[in-house]
Amino acid sequence: MRTIHTDRAPGAIGPYSQGYEANGFVFTSGQIAIVPETGEVAEGIEAQAKQCCRNVGAILEAAGCTFDQVVKTTCFLADMGDFAVFNEIYGGYFVSKPARSCVAAKELPKGVLCEIEAIAVIK
Repeated sequence: MRTIHTDRAPGAIGPYSQGYEANGFVFTSGQIAIVPETGEVAEGIEAQAKQCCRNVGAILEAAGCTFDQVVKTTCFLADMGDFAVFNEIYGGYFVSKPARSCVAAKELPKGVLCEIEAIAVIK
């Protein structure tokens, strides 16, 4: 097993890692819309969805992967009314259309509107 870390994604805000590589897979922790350079949360569902994707992408890159190698994501939305906007942004990053679950969450860390975690296969 190998811990994945990058300064291009937010540091863990608890007792966990940004990601792990194990047995040919990369597992990312859920990424919320924290801008790594400032530590601030992006505002609005569109900006938050983009930042979540950027954060996932940074971890994948640190592991030597790309979005095309993602096989599964789990997405969390604070309001399913944001699904269409979230889906539009998400689709621009995860163009290979990995398997996905998208669920409503009563509350997400730091009051964010969305969160994404991913599993990728290492080529």
